[in-house]
Amino acid sequence: RGCEMTNVEKYTQAFMDAFDIDEATAKTLKFQQIPAWDSVGHMGLVAQLEEQFGIMMEPDDIVDLNSFDKGMEMLGAKYGVDFAG
Repeated sequence: RGCEMTNVEKYTQAFMDAFDIDEATAKTLKFQQIPAWDSVGHMGLVAQLEEQFGIMMEPDDIVDLNSFDKGMEMLGAKYGVDFAG
């Protein structure tokens, strides 16, 4: 497989890039837990996720994205992103 990232890695990387945080922090993150995850940071994260997975998130889903776990659950259930691999 070479250096191709899994969807979990891509998802985690989006959080790391959007908020300039490490992997451990990303995996437990909740909305407004860090100063970077404010409304502006939130839109940056959404942009990262949309770009990584080639999706356009619905406005309601953008509002509901309030933690690392919730986002992963949502992308799997509503946008067909497979996090198993």
